[in-house]
Amino acid sequence: MDRLTGLQPAKVWDIFEQLCAIPHGSRNTKAISDFCVQFAQQRGLRCTQDRSNNVIVFAPATGGMERAEPVMIQGHLDMVCEKEPDCDMDMQKEGLRLQTDGTWVWADGTTLGGDDGIAVAYALAILDDPTIPHPPLEVVLTVDEEIGMLGAAAIDLSAVQSRRMLNIDSEEEGILLASCAGGATADCLIPILWTEKDGLRVTVKITGLCGGHSGTEIGKGHANSNQLMGDLLHRLEEAFPFALCTVDGGLKDNAIARETAADIVILPERLNDLRVFANRWQEKYRVQYGAADPDIAIVVEPQAEGRFEIMTGDCRRNVLSVLRQVPNGVQKMSDDMDGLVQTSLNFGILSVDFRGMHMKFSVRSSVNTEKQRLLEQLRDICTRFGGDCQMEGEYPAWEYKQHSRLRDIMVDVYTKQYGKPPVVTAIHAGLECGLFSGKLEQLDCISFGPDILDIHTTRERISIPSVQRTWEFLLGVLAQCD
Repeated sequence: MDRLTGLQPAKVWDIFEQLCAIPHGSRNTKAISDFCVQFAQQRGLRCTQDRSNNVIVFAPATGGMERAEPVMIQGHLDMVCEKEPDCDMDMQKEGLRLQTDGTWVWADGTTLGGDDGIAVAYALAILDDPTIPHPPLEVVLTVDEEIGMLGAAAIDLSAVQSRRMLNIDSEEEGILLASCAGGATADCLIPILWTEKDGLRVTVKITGLCGGHSGTEIGKGHANSNQLMGDLLHRLEEAFPFALCTVDGGLKDNAIARETAADIVILPERLNDLRVFANRWQEKYRVQYGAADPDIAIVVEPQAEGRFEIMTGDCRRNVLSVLRQVPNGVQKMSDDMDGLVQTSLNFGILSVDFRGMHMKFSVRSSVNTEKQRLLEQLRDICTRFGGDCQMEGEYPAWEYKQHSRLRDIMVDVYTKQYGKPPVVTAIHAGLECGLFSGKLEQLDCISFGPDILDIHTTRERISIPSVQRTWEFLLGVLAQCD
């Protein structure tokens, strides 16, 4: 603790550090939810906590703003937990190891959880200071946003009066988001039968990829290690025979896979051939992806000679065919907004167990028919090879409002503070605004936030000056919501 002492705004960073000391990955949010409830109760504020661990805190208006319509401040409590291979930390049980150089804050060896811990810190800092002018506030903190917005889907908003919502779940200062894509998770299974084979077991690993958020960074051209492994194994089949034991890669369906490993069985005398093959394709992939993923590496690690459980020949061919056929990445760009991805999917998780090969995809689109078409394509591929594909965690798109009083206020406050207008745009990523808009009729909402780089990766870091400016912007907006 106290790593962030001296940073401004002091209360925001103090609360952020307290939050980071509590493990709060998706599905591990009870402790941080309890912290927020206790925080509210200690300040005499009414609050609710549901079975999912969603929290709603109600705060009265400050003097002179009692007649104003209420405003909701909204963020999520969970974070994506990823760590470097050599990091010994248990993110289910240990708090983050925060670091700062006075300009940035990051966590040593892990993700930071600035997405969306900074929203929670902002909200609690406002609740902690009775001198900050604001209308009646309803602070809504949801859980499990990172794994399909499960908290927002489950939350009961019948007690909420706000029809103006400040969603602090964006990562680029100066950008006001007024629309987002809808999405769903596709969970696919290809059945596998097993046999045994003698030979040399070798691990082939694709590593060194940039990764990133599968919504905001899907259009940056980064490689996906799961997709690359499917291509590599197909190329290897053309080079010489091998048997396939396992293939595993990726940690989150909404994070671009950075590392995938396959265990294969070959003749011992082909080990050098395999290394030559791996080096050749490593260079080809580096040329193919260029600056978007310059450090792609293919590592060959011999394990042992012996008799190993492998996929039958037909099942191995099915697995390789499926890995080659499933789509990945950008499928269509928007015709209405330059540079905006309209439809995409991310091959986020690949694993094998006794039942078969499991694949998880995050499917996104601002056009519902295109989203459904992608889901049907995945289902058709799986069915063709005797498998199954189930859809879960579907969430709606958040449609752009032609007239928004909240947007007008925020543009005006931003322009006065920064001397230039903000960019008002849409995002190819899921935001809880869509689910909230479906639950609260006539909801007027905007999403914004400070600069956070490389979210969902171990390079994640948050800008200290941007946090300060965004805090001042937030307070300015609340003061104008009369």
